Amino acid sequence: MSLLLAILLQSAPGNTGAIPNLPDDLIHRPPRENSLEAPTNPTSAWLSQCLDQLAEDPARAHTQAQIRRTETSGSDRVIANHCLGLASTELGLWSDARGAFLAARDETPKGELTARARFGTMAGNAALAGGDAEGAAMLLMAAQQDAQSAASATLEALAATDRARALVALGQNEEALGALDTANRLEPGLPDGWLLKATLLRRMERLDEAQTAIERAADLAPVDPQIGLEAGVIAILSGREDAARKSWQSVVDTQPASPAATTAKDYLAQIGPAPDTKPTP
Repeated sequence: MSLLLAILLQSAPGNTGAIPNLPDDLIHRPPRENSLEAPTNPTSAWLSQCLDQLAEDPARAHTQAQIRRTETSGSDRVIANHCLGLASTELGLWSDARGAFLAARDETPKGELTARARFGTMAGNAALAGGDAEGAAMLLMAAQQDAQSAASATLEALAATDRARALVALGQNEEALGALDTANRLEPGLPDGWLLKATLLRRMERLDEAQTAIERAADLAPVDPQIGLEAGVIAILSGREDAARKSWQSVVDTQPASPAATTAKDYLAQIGPAPDTKPTP
């Protein structure tokens, strides 16, 4: 493992892997390792400090990263762009985030395909969040190819999943479905790919296939509120009102304070109580 990739793995915070909209969705990286000792490598130590600053004051972290990248070169500059991209993401500066992640990718040695795939995926997500679905699709295809060359099934699946989102935004549903099939084949244990596939198939009015996909997602993440919401939508469109009611009620019961529960309550109000249920006075 290269020094650059080792630093990224050691110092990077966790990622939800959820649908892009929130800053954390741009950060495809493993959980940060806890250690009682401060990093001894200067580059790793600076990134750790920048990430700590990011949590407290992203604007300050953004400024520090800008200064750092103008004063350094090589792996230090790559890491500075990495933190600059994360700070820009937190601030909603999607163009800045895309540029920083692209610079980090392009300045990463050609042989460091795993790191290049990570940065490329981040750049693609920033492009998508910034409204450039076409640019995002191209960036994510390149990231997917880098991940494939690096023999990283997980990174390739993540890039393919995010590329599917960009393709949906472009109205290329069949191509998006193909990307999701690739992602689910590579990483069948990740629920996001199955949820997105179910949602896409439902929008394409292929309800039987959507049901199969959402059942797979529910098996992998039985209390995920987004999966519960989608399962209910598929059920109601398939004429299974009782199944829809149970799915939405499960979201309310398991995640009562979540935005998804608010949506589920609205859906339940629209369909009303079950026929054999007496209304509350």
